[in-house]
Amino acid sequence: MRCVIARYPFELTKDGVLASMKGVKPEPVTGESVTIGRRRYPVKQVGQVITRQDRRDFTSGEVVRAMTRLGFTCHEPPETAPVGVATPLQTASALLGGAASPEG
Repeated sequence: MRCVIARYPFELTKDGVLASMKGVKPEPVTGESVTIGRRRYPVKQVGQVITRQDRRDFTSGEVVRAMTRLGFTCHEPPETAPVGVATPLQTASALLGGAASPEG
């Protein structure tokens, strides 16, 4: 399949991508990802391996479109855990080194 990534044309095949990624250790996934074989890779890592270009030269969207067209499963970025905001009483208590007590 012909696709353009970072303004350069590439002729990619599913077997070619599988062969390129064989033996490549997946980095931790922090954004969009693609499942290749039984492993889940960040799309920027896949793009770098299959195009031999710097990750800054292409977008994750370009790689996601190409991988989807080849039949790979792409995933949205993982959900981040909501950050709890401390109340002023909890903050003051933590600064003073004690547990917050409503009785004073």
